This record gives sequence, structure tokens and C-alpha cells, in this order.
Amino acid sequence: MKTPYEIFVSLRYLKTKKRYGTISLNTFISIAGVVIGVATSIITLAVMTGFQGYFRDKILSAISHVVVMEYSGEGVGDLKALQEKVGRVPHVKATTPFIINQVMLTTKDRVQGVVVRGIDPKTEGQVTDLEKNITEGSLSDLEGLGRKLPGIVIGEDLARKFGANIGDTLTMVNPIGEESPMGVVPKMRKFELVGVFDAGMYDYNTTFVYISLGEAQKFFNMPGRVSGLQARVDDIYRAGAIAESIQSVIGFPYYTRNWIEMNKNFFSALKLEKIGMSLILVVIIIVASFNIIGTLTMIVMEKSREIAILKSMGATRNSIMKIFMFSGVFIGVVGTVLGSTIGYGAVALIARSGLITLPKDVYQVSHLPLSITGFDILFISLTALGISFAATIYPAWQAARQDPVEVLRYE
Repeated sequence: MKTPYEIFVSLRYLKTKKRYGTISLNTFISIAGVVIGVATSIITLAVMTGFQGYFRDKILSAISHVVVMEYSGEGVGDLKALQEKVGRVPHVKATTPFIINQVMLTTKDRVQGVVVRGIDPKTEGQVTDLEKNITEGSLSDLEGLGRKLPGIVIGEDLARKFGANIGDTLTMVNPIGEESPMGVVPKMRKFELVGVFDAGMYDYNTTFVYISLGEAQKFFNMPGRVSGLQARVDDIYRAGAIAESIQSVIGFPYYTRNWIEMNKNFFSALKLEKIGMSLILVVIIIVASFNIIGTLTMIVMEKSREIAILKSMGATRNSIMKIFMFSGVFIGVVGTVLGSTIGYGAVALIARSGLITLPKDVYQVSHLPLSITGFDILFISLTALGISFAATIYPAWQAARQDPVEVLRYE
């Protein structure tokens, strides 16, 4: 099969004048511009996707995929029946009860408002990855067997703020308190620090503390009742649809919330940043495409005599346009392939070797998290090819509209 002459001519136009041995400097600069634009786009999106995935995993290690709670706030009484109903919903893998409330946590000279969660240490690991986040102590020590004081697990940053170590005593204060002859008196209870966790996010490490479900029921006067039910599903991205299925089964007076809704503001901000960054990266590729326009325009000016000869030999306007479009597409394809290869290679190298380190106290991660998806690479590649093709239209049109009579008149 013969190669169309338009392709043959377009490739010759991209080479140097002498011997046609190598590509011209202008062609090289145009390809380099596309390479830099594509590679930069892939690396930048990999950083955005990596941070998004990192924080998603950290959030899901501390909370469940779906939460079931009761509208009145009085708590769930018939826990066993609710667990049976939720457990029968398709795609629900496990459930565990919990109690949640706000309290004050104090040491000798420090006070911090926190959210306390009463959990069942035996089943919590089936729903969340809290056990994996424990850096000191153990979640099973919350049971308090063989100790005078019940156990409590707090975040790494809160422990650092309190200057607390395993075995220290912390005091939990419920401002609502209890009624007494002297009025409402805040309820206080001492706990022994039995574990420290690191959720990877400062807000979680300073806000959440954990005690056993039984101790929470005693402290908040909720005998036989819990705040709600946590559920783990088999697909985190379908948590919303599964939560709706749970809602249709359990009905009123219960309601459900999924992990995306509970962190809506955070993930909306990340999504908006990624969209904004994608637009900026598209602009970078557009700027790189101006090199293609400049290169093709110079070729049109330089090859005007050859274009006139081709037209006098019978070449149509469409054929002339194809010649310069093929030239621009060639630059775009080569630049996109090389840029994708370099960008993906850089992402893989940095991700595996951990070359770029970050201050953990600022970013909550010691190394730059990088992650790139096939969709991201496809999006960038198609965008680069589309912009490269669009950049060929004007120079090709200029070449096609040349009048061979005018060009050859003075030859």
C-alpha cells in the first residue's frame, strides 16, 4: 500500500533543508513544547489525585461508609432488629453500633473539647480501619479488664498537646451533667490512656477520642441504647445508592448518611481544585500549541514556491491543507507520546522511591503521594492531540488559499 503523497511531503517539510537528515530546529522546539505541556499536566494531576486518594483513605480509616441514626436523637433502642434489617441489605458487609457525643477532655493543666465515640472493640475492625491507625497501645484495651479505670484512645496530636503517655489519667467532663440538690452538676469520669492513633489528618487527631460502648452508655445515661449503627459496604463509590437502599428498608424514624455526605465540603473543595488545575493545564498545552502555529506558518512562507508548483501540477486545496495538517498532527502525536511516557515515568519513579519529602506536621504525610489513572492520561493526551490539530487549521488554510500564478509570476 502506497503512502499518500500528502504525508510524504508533510514529513519532508518538517526536516532540515540539507539532506533532509534531521528535523528542523523549529520542529524540535514545537515537539518539546508539547512534551513539556503534557508531562507537566500528568505530574500535576498525579499530585492532585494522590492527595485526594490519600485523604480519602485516611478519612475512611476513621469513619464508616454509611451511618444509620435516629431522628429524635434519643438513640436506637431495638439494636438487634435494626442490625438484622441493615445486614440483609445487598452490598452491606458488616455493621457495628456506636455512641457519639461532645465532651470536654482535661488533664492537669489542659482542656480540649472533643467528640467522643463509644465503640465495640470486637466489631469495630469489621467496619473501620481504626485498629490499623493505632500507633501505641491497642484498641482491645478499651475493655478495661483488670484495670481500675476504663480505657480511652486519643489522637496522636491531642496526646502531644496534652503531653500524655500510655497509662496517664485523663478526665472526661459532660457539660450537660446531672441534676443534684445544688442544681445541674457537670458529670466527670476518669479514664486511663490505653492507646494512641494517627488518622493522618490533624482535625481527626485532635477531635476524636474513643471509649468502649458500655462505658459510653454509662457516662451518657443510655442503658440499652446507642446513637446509631455503622455499616461497611463492598463499594465505597456506591455508598450513596446503598445508603438509599438501607433507608428504604428501615424507614422512619431512622435516616442514613454516607461518607461522602459527611465530608461533602472537603471533597467538594478537592474536586474544585482538580477542575481548576485541569483548566490551567489545558491553557499550558494551548500555549505550547502556539509553537505549532508558528512553525507551520514559517513553513508556509518558506515553501510558497513548492506549494505553487504542487498546485500547478494538479494538487487540490484539500490536498495542500492535508499536507500541513499532517505536519501539525505529527508534531502533536510525537509530543504527546513522549510527554505521556516522560510524565508517567516521572510519577512512577517518584512514587516508588519517595524522592520528594514533605514536612509531616504541615501535610500529614512524609512523602509526596502520587497517583495517576488511565482516564487522566487519556484526557490529557486527547486534549493535547485536539489542540495540536486545531493549531494546524489556520496555517493550512493560509497555504491552501495561495494563488500559484501570483507566486510563480516572478520566478
